[in-house]
Amino acid sequence: MTPAARWAAAAGVLDQIAEGEPAEKALTTWARKSRYAGSKDRAAIRDHVYDILRNWRSTAALGGGELGRARVLGRLRQTGDDPDTVFTGEGYALEPLSDEERVAGRTPRGAEAVDLPDWLFDLFVADLSEKATETAEALRHRASVFLRANLLKADRDTAQSALQVEGVETAPHALSKTALEVLEGARRVSQTEAFRTGLVELQDVASQAVVDALPLSKGMRCLDFCAGGGGKTLALAARLHGTVEAHDADPRRMSDLPERAERANASVTTIAKPRGTYDLVLCDVPCSGSGSWRRAPEGKWRLTPERLAELTNIQAGILDEVAAFVGPNGTLAYATCSVLACENEDQINGFLARHSGWACKEQSRFGLAEGGDGFFVATLTRS
Repeated sequence: MTPAARWAAAAGVLDQIAEGEPAEKALTTWARKSRYAGSKDRAAIRDHVYDILRNWRSTAALGGGELGRARVLGRLRQTGDDPDTVFTGEGYALEPLSDEERVAGRTPRGAEAVDLPDWLFDLFVADLSEKATETAEALRHRASVFLRANLLKADRDTAQSALQVEGVETAPHALSKTALEVLEGARRVSQTEAFRTGLVELQDVASQAVVDALPLSKGMRCLDFCAGGGGKTLALAARLHGTVEAHDADPRRMSDLPERAERANASVTTIAKPRGTYDLVLCDVPCSGSGSWRRAPEGKWRLTPERLAELTNIQAGILDEVAAFVGPNGTLAYATCSVLACENEDQINGFLARHSGWACKEQSRFGLAEGGDGFFVATLTRS
């Protein structure tokens, strides 16, 4: 495919997304119907689609319309590329721009300029104060790719050297002692021997820092209550050199975890229901995902005030439920990949108000300016 044809394909996918189709499904559907497209074509189209999703409002303003064609025009204007090299009408390219399109478009304003819904930008300002615009701006750009060195198989230096031999250049990141930021060859990571043999796992650096912040010691009984795909479960097992029990309200989310644990040489047991008490219970609760919208940008356009209220109720319910699983000298760890106070500090304050005899030992925010996703973690103990 020509570069112009890739933009045309992206415009079609964007129209499907605008009609309500999830981004991944729209991209998969296009790929299945377009067997002629090679892996580089699919990767380029995916990049175009996600770059525009991160800048959904501003590209529409700059392009003067809501259709995929207008958003492509807006993105080209945003990046300073010549639209006439894309709107050529040749082959499978988009038709040339009309006179009306050439004069359409305007400079984005307010929340539109930082690509947030109005109500969310107001919430960002209320919660993040002077960091609101900086955080929203960071969410408009691609996230770095990070790997976690699996301490059960190799230290960080050994993992870095193994990746380098296979053409993947990385650099240690200061936020976590196990983190490697991929500088070159990100798309090759999953094909490397280092990945296939479990020396490294894909995991955001702030997610790794959350595990670093937990009070861990060998021999402790540990429960990952909202395990999901198991990224933190595996990180916990590597740090503890022991068994971690993994639970999720939807067990299907953990379907790949046994295979991943075997590859990583990690001791993980998936359970349907926790029993007894634990030295550490981690609940990385369902949340808005606002700290990771660089990776899943349609989340900020799908989120509504009603859904956010529903999520905060779920979070409070999980905290209330897991308190019973924490032993007398144990720790309850609460985490989100959110930058919103209603999902973070407000939840901790609410839990302490509902449950006497508990205290917050420590809480931390990891901001996007530190390099990774936006994360929050708090540790609670019985006082």
